[in-house]
Amino acid sequence: MPADLAVIGLGPFGLPLAQAAVAAGIRTLGYDRVPPPAPGRSTQESGRNTDAARAVHDTGRAPHESGAARPAAPAQDAGGCGGLTTADLRRMAAGGPCPGADPAQLGRVRTAVICVPTPPGPDGGPGLGPVAEAARALAARLRPHTTVILESPVPPGTTQDFLLPLLEAGSGLRAGRDFHLAYSPVRTDPGHRPVGYPATPKVIGGLTPACTESAAAFYGRLTEKVVRARGPREAETVQLLETNYRHVNIALVNEMAVLCHDLGVDIWDVIRCAETKPFGFQAFRPGPGVGGHAVPQDLSGRLAHGASGPPQTVRTLRMVELAQQVNNRMPRYVVQRATTLLNEHGKSARGAVVLLLGVTYKADLADLQGSPAEEIALRLMELGAAVHYHDPYVPAWTVRGRPVPRAEGPYEAAAGADLTLLLQHHRTYDLHGLSVKAQLLLDTRGATPAGSAQRL
Repeated sequence: MPADLAVIGLGPFGLPLAQAAVAAGIRTLGYDRVPPPAPGRSTQESGRNTDAARAVHDTGRAPHESGAARPAAPAQDAGGCGGLTTADLRRMAAGGPCPGADPAQLGRVRTAVICVPTPPGPDGGPGLGPVAEAARALAARLRPHTTVILESPVPPGTTQDFLLPLLEAGSGLRAGRDFHLAYSPVRTDPGHRPVGYPATPKVIGGLTPACTESAAAFYGRLTEKVVRARGPREAETVQLLETNYRHVNIALVNEMAVLCHDLGVDIWDVIRCAETKPFGFQAFRPGPGVGGHAVPQDLSGRLAHGASGPPQTVRTLRMVELAQQVNNRMPRYVVQRATTLLNEHGKSARGAVVLLLGVTYKADLADLQGSPAEEIALRLMELGAAVHYHDPYVPAWTVRGRPVPRAEGPYEAAAGADLTLLLQHHRTYDLHGLSVKAQLLLDTRGATPAGSAQRL
């Protein structure tokens, strides 16, 4: 019996979709060919989501339950599967998808959703190589009347100018006539579960009205509300606005954090008070940098490259460009604060033992994509510091080819370190115990009680 759905890309975007589809009773298969790792990322990390899903499908156990040596992780983690629990993966294994790399499966579905990651390319924007690879694999098996939906974060114009020509050339079919084509911006918040997939509205923009309605009919089985955009470009620009909104607001609060430190003002108290305003304000919090899979885009004066011809020139988003500059400076600022703190206590960064606590980009997730911890570790090493780390989700960590020693226990390691940097506040960390044990503690997340540590 043919499957109803193929999810292409079982990463942080594809796995939540597959989970929702299985929960809705949709016959689902997963297709994932792990591409070559992006610079600074290992093949092990790139394939972690697929491996975790496959392990549960094959054995009924998540990788960290298999008996292999790995630090104990909190129960909600399932080997880095985008926030899915082991129970979630077991339920998915019972009804699909079966992760695999056999492209022949793609010719037996009614709907195919491309959810591959688009890590930063050479120009800093989303890299479209994984989208092209997925498109070619799908196009060679594409059947008439199939609905193809792109969910990966991409620049406006990608669906029509980049994906469509690849699908048509590889299949011999015509989009909008022989098969449906649409874009829907991915909306996932890994590790944050109060708003589930059914309660999250899905935006749809189809190549034609019929394409929009076909995609809307599919998502109508998964979510309570479907919002129809005028077309793919509008839907792609929704993704652009939502991603840039996050980065711009984080940049603002990061600049406020630096200013408040210079003024001797407690930024965390400022935010606590400001978020009581019932209108016109949404609280964002500063940190050592910004990570994640959605890349901020100022478009650098252009739209996506088409299949042929030069890119179209557009007005750059100056605000986003400035936000990227601010956020990209935060790891350097954290290192500056760290060295100043050491100096104030008669110590030098050279030869100092520095412990980094929490090196993932988001709390309670085993995901290193874009984590500022890498740059912070590298800069400290260049200053001559002996850098160690602890993270319950990361059993081994390499920075630019240099393995970083892992501490067995965070509190004992903090007691022996000259300086401890809290980069990510995982729920397993006892911050009171940490502040008591650490010789010096710099909290970049504002998670420790006021007065118990130096805070960003």
